Order: sequence, then C-alpha cells, then structure tokens
Amino acid sequence: MAIREKSKEKRNALLKATLNLVNNNGFHDAPMSKIAKMANVSPATIYIYFENKQDLINQLYLELKISYTKQAFKDYSENMPVKKAFEFIWYNIADYKLKQVEEAWFLSQCDNTTMIDEVSVQEGLKHLQPLLDLWEKGQKEGIIKDVSPYILYAYAINPLAFLMNMQKRGLYQINQESLEQAFQSAWDSIRI
Repeated sequence: MAIREKSKEKRNALLKATLNLVNNNGFHDAPMSKIAKMANVSPATIYIYFENKQDLINQLYLELKISYTKQAFKDYSENMPVKKAFEFIWYNIADYKLKQVEEAWFLSQCDNTTMIDEVSVQEGLKHLQPLLDLWEKGQKEGIIKDVSPYILYAYAINPLAFLMNMQKRGLYQINQESLEQAFQSAWDSIRI
C-alpha cells in the first residue's frame, strides 16, 4: 500500500477554510464537510492532516498565536524601560490586529470560547511570556499594579480586540489619534 504524502498546500487550504468558516459562521457552524468543500479537498483528506475538528481548530489557534506573538515582540528588547517596552509591544499588537484582521478576529473568538482545549491554551500562553515577564518586572519596580497578569491583559490588551471588532462592524474608525488614546487608556489601567 502506498503512503500518501502530505501536501503543505492542502493543509494550508484546510486551515484557511477553517479560519474563514469560523469567522463567518462560528465554531459550531463550521463542519468538516464545509471545511473540506471550501478547501477543495475530499472530507477524508482532512484526516490525513488532523485527527478531528478539535485538532484542526487547536492547530490553527496555535499557528495564529505564534504569528501574533512574533509580531508582538518583533524588535523588542527586555532592556527597554517598562513603559517604553509596554508601549512598543502594545503598538506591535495593535499593528497585528489592524493588518491581520481575519487572524485577529479568530484569536479574539478563541479567547471567548471553550473550543480550544486547555493544553493548547497553555501552549499559546507560553508565547506571551515576554509580556508577562515585563509586567512582573514593572511590578517589582513599583510601576505596574500588583494584580494577576490575566487582569492586566484584560484591561491593557483586550480593549484592542473590542475596538477592532467595532471597526470591522463599521461602528468605529481607528486612526492615529484613537490609537494614542487607546494606548494611554491601556497604560493608565495598569500603571500605579
């Protein structure tokens, strides 16, 4: 029996189809049959690349989380002063969310669902470690509030997702002035 060779193009097509269907229809209305059809492959082909829908969703989540955090920490140095470092990372995240809208929308949905398994969530969090380390450094220096990193993330980073979603719906327009206001609000929410 011949072993079927995996095609990177087919795998990417499946990931792209999943991203599109989940973003437009939600997790539950993105069945494997629709994913296969949109990717222009047979439904059985999906199982060459992924164990099941959960595996497909988890792998897409992790790939996008890695892409997101690479952008977030691009050209970042842990030697920067805390506020400057946070500002640098924050604007990198904003840039990702504004330029990689579909990917950011998917990650935003993942933050608000139980569809991503705990192992994948924990793996995704590992990629945020430089930000967590920065906040810990800021807490030790008496610059950042001594609260959970989840609270810091909720107040400093999650509002970007909200603004991005409002822009996607046509209810708000993000520009340089609003970005500056959003950053200042984020900083004010976590600083002492």
